[in-house]
Amino acid sequence: MVKIETLIKEGKVSKIKELELTRYANFFKNSYKDNFEHSKQNTENFPRWSIISGYYAMHDITKLFLVKEFRLKIEFEVHSTTIKVLRQLIKDKEILKLIDKGYTEFISLANDLARAKKDRVKVQYYTGTPYMKEIFRKRSKEFMVNVVIPYIKKMRKLIGEKND
Repeated sequence: MVKIETLIKEGKVSKIKELELTRYANFFKNSYKDNFEHSKQNTENFPRWSIISGYYAMHDITKLFLVKEFRLKIEFEVHSTTIKVLRQLIKDKEILKLIDKGYTEFISLANDLARAKKDRVKVQYYTGTPYMKEIFRKRSKEFMVNVVIPYIKKMRKLIGEKND
């Protein structure tokens, strides 16, 4: 497993500068909310985009969590690096104590994000036939209910936001 220090040396992760912190956090706060709303509103008519924007809502709230809690900024290979950092933090018992959350909750967060990335990649390039649209409409609804909403709720709790 790659350590965060190694990712920093490779230029994939950096410590965010104080002057950039608020702007960066606000960007991801707005971005995850926009993507989440877009995903919820498009499960029926545009299921492919619903899955993609659902994944991006998860990805962006994860980056918001990393910057707010650890002042980490993902710089390169953002999708895989974000998942690597989250997995690293999950296994670091000292960091877990700082976060004061359960180990099992974090395990599910990393797994959900990894699963979501695979689903996003699969649907981003489908052909758009009526049959496939119906398949993805069903998958989009299941993805929203079983992956995106639970993940967003868990992450909101971790970053101190109220769940609606």
